[in-house]
Amino acid sequence: MNVVALGIAAAVGGFFIGAVPFGVLVSRAFFKRDIRAQGSGNIGAANALRTLGKRGAVAVLFLDGLKGALPVVAVGWLGGTTALAALGGFAAVVGHCFSPFLGGKGGKGVATSYGALWALAWPAGATFTLVWIAALIATSFASAASLLASLVAPFALWFVIGEPGLAYGVLAAAIIIYQHRENLVRLRAGTENPLSLLAKHSPSPKNR
Repeated sequence: MNVVALGIAAAVGGFFIGAVPFGVLVSRAFFKRDIRAQGSGNIGAANALRTLGKRGAVAVLFLDGLKGALPVVAVGWLGGTTALAALGGFAAVVGHCFSPFLGGKGGKGVATSYGALWALAWPAGATFTLVWIAALIATSFASAASLLASLVAPFALWFVIGEPGLAYGVLAAAIIIYQHRENLVRLRAGTENPLSLLAKHSPSPKNR
């Protein structure tokens, strides 16, 4: 497969893989509800933790992360360059955030980008994890942790794989920040919902 064809396949394939709304599918198939109608209304793992419980959150996190990793791995398997692999991962993030299956709406892109990070360069994925956990412990806000870790990720990628990683990290961080614009307003106003990894999370009885 030539470079142009592989690039198109990475962009289109990555976008539609990323567009699959696993948060909605998991909540409907296994919890008989729509995650968009509860909690923050977001389709990602943080809202899944609040509304579906830990098992639902783990499932959504894993599947959303897999969406970011698959295009990167597939491009590498087909002999593509790191830049094309990064393109596939970025396309998955865009698809997740602006899914045509949800009328152009979607999630925040954090878990999907996280999966792409691990596939592109595991040290960058590990760095993201450590920064995210430290920031969550320090602030108690998943949104703040995600934003801080996303801002660090481009530098970690650049250190490991160079300019393609930096480009991916900057573009992914830009989308993630944009998708968190309402969270930023709530953080400034002091009305953002905290999230504790140590708290017991289970579906609310009234929603069962």
